[in-house]
Amino acid sequence: MASFDNYSTSMDNNAASTQTKESVLNQESSRVHFSEDEETLITRMYNLVGERWSLIAGRIPGKSADEIKKYWTSKHSSSSNK
Repeated sequence: MASFDNYSTSMDNNAASTQTKESVLNQESSRVHFSEDEETLITRMYNLVGERWSLIAGRIPGKSADEIKKYWTSKHSSSSNK
């Protein structure tokens, strides 16, 4: 019976590891890429209007407010500035 418990625990750990890897891959593939000009515009607009993401997105064709907010927070979060 003990070997079944060890096998079950091992399967649970492998499943958790697989889910984590898939989560990271999904996050990386869902990242939106911005050109240097777009990044500059986002910074300038943020300095003018703050976190009004939909207003900023209105100046960048093809980008949503949510994409810009995610980009901004990923670039300017305190954990990424270590």
